[in-house]
Amino acid sequence: MDFAKTFVKSENVITHSGIRMLAVPNIDKISYSSEDEKLKKRITQIMFIESSNNAAMELFHSSGSKLLSTLKKRPKLDSMEPHNGDKNNQANDEVTMSKDELSIVDCSLYPTQVLPPSSIITEKSLVVVFESFDSLNFVYAKKGQIFNNRNGNFHHNDFIGKPFGCKIRSKNNRGLGFVHLLKPTPELWARSLNHRTQIVHELDASVIVFHLNLQPNMTVCESGTGSGAMSHAILRTVAPFGKLHTYEFNQMRVKAAREEFESNGVGHLVTVHWRDVCGKSQQKSVKDETLQNENEEETMGSGGFDIGSSAAHAIFLDLPEPWLAIKYTAETLKPNGRLCSYSPCVEQSQKTVQKLKSCGFHSIRTLEVRLREHYVDEVTIKKIPTDRLPNKPIINNYIPGVSPQKETENNESNELESCSKDKDNIQPSVTSADASKASETMKKTDETSRKRKILCARPFPTIKGHTAFLTFATNGNTLQKT
Repeated sequence: MDFAKTFVKSENVITHSGIRMLAVPNIDKISYSSEDEKLKKRITQIMFIESSNNAAMELFHSSGSKLLSTLKKRPKLDSMEPHNGDKNNQANDEVTMSKDELSIVDCSLYPTQVLPPSSIITEKSLVVVFESFDSLNFVYAKKGQIFNNRNGNFHHNDFIGKPFGCKIRSKNNRGLGFVHLLKPTPELWARSLNHRTQIVHELDASVIVFHLNLQPNMTVCESGTGSGAMSHAILRTVAPFGKLHTYEFNQMRVKAAREEFESNGVGHLVTVHWRDVCGKSQQKSVKDETLQNENEEETMGSGGFDIGSSAAHAIFLDLPEPWLAIKYTAETLKPNGRLCSYSPCVEQSQKTVQKLKSCGFHSIRTLEVRLREHYVDEVTIKKIPTDRLPNKPIINNYIPGVSPQKETENNESNELESCSKDKDNIQPSVTSADASKASETMKKTDETSRKRKILCARPFPTIKGHTAFLTFATNGNTLQKT
């Protein structure tokens, strides 16, 4: 994966500028006469070099730096008293700056460090194959190999030389089947890898990395390697010079994890230990075929982490009984180091919290992360009416002695008479068909004007199921002096 590659130094604007500190003669050893023109020119050059060095230092460093303060304390040329001396020896009384002074400001020493681009698929490259929305797979590109799935047959020779993200057609089924070739990331790897155990998905992995305060070049311990999904998320954070020590008590999973880390190009960032950190299993010795010497045996350790005292910045536990490993984590963690325990059941978290309190941990907090998705789409709604209502007084039409039926009949007769008068006033050029069409268009325009489209989000009624409880704590133990 790209994050595990070594950085390449490249030129930039600063390196091309050529700014650097110059060697300056020792002012204390210069003796001059005011009548000598050559020495006057030389003193002017020295003053110019010192001013240039001060400007370079103020540009790249703060004014409170030690080197800048020492240069400012040097005696100025104007305050020096002239004295007699051998002029021939004075020209050779130059002392260059030390290596520290010369290297503190030298633009050639500040190149840009970038990862080399890898947008093209090469042989042995890890490729994530996007088959459908809910189906991902992976292959290691190799000449002559064929990848088969329900969409058809895909030759690895067609993968090599193509850019990541391209679309490849199948060799059979008249080329109707296709797949997308994606660049691997820890998230895509977690969705496509072979599950040897239950994995930590990207939702919990992001929360774990954030609350453990992981940074590049840290040393992290992980107990419960499993399928290695969480290991890749940690490796991306601690790269390029960090180290992950992952522990697994199952020997078959240890071998599989080592092979995967080497194939994915992250083997130099991780060390897989065959060890039971809880101390329940007894030590075993088994011949390992991967070792160079056939007579060598790999021994299974038991009890705690074997990287030393106060050596880890953070520890992640994915164990069925994490409380058995808490006493060892207190020794391995640095002061104020962070710990995370991943437990599916709340009873496990309760026992872990009790053990954390007794072992000197503080700032204990348990989280449960749930994912609620939203459906985003454009929805047509009616506009709120803004027309003012007619300001008519409410009149009670009840007449004593007249029944309501007679009143309605009188109103209907009056309406018929008004309609007949309106029909007589209609011009003969306008037909009834035209009038009906006009009324229909008016209705449509009114309906469209009353409607508008807005972008809204609706949450799904169901939330994705529970994964685990995440317990975080900070090591409150101090370093023990030996």
